[in-house]
Amino acid sequence: MRTDWTNLAAPSLDDFAALARAAFDALPEPFRGLAGEVVLRVDDFADEETLATMEMEDPFELTGLYHGVDVGARDSMGPAAEPSRIFLYRRPILDEWAEHGEVTLGEMIAHVLIHEIGHHFGLTDDDIDHIEAD
Repeated sequence: MRTDWTNLAAPSLDDFAALARAAFDALPEPFRGLAGEVVLRVDDFADEETLATMEMEDPFELTGLYHGVDVGARDSMGPAAEPSRIFLYRRPILDEWAEHGEVTLGEMIAHVLIHEIGHHFGLTDDDIDHIEAD
């Protein structure tokens, strides 16, 4: 059955946040529990400062970002760490989703979310790519 797209609008930031929350809630334990109190935020694009820090000119290149001290680098005796945050960028995710075509939007959002949670656990992009390849 084909979806009638005639009267459908692009998913909003709130729609994305709901899909991200559902993807997070669907993570198996202990993965979800170890992610802790990570804060999820959805924006249309990364801000100019973030893009400059990442040395990116095209805002469509960045679908998500982890910001915080990864779990393995935290010092329980030091000052309290700022809350860990995961940013999901709606427009780049929509663009990547449209390019792939064979996955649902929920699957694409979950993929980006899980990638960023990997950074929360201290994994590098290469580590995550290797895990995904297996």
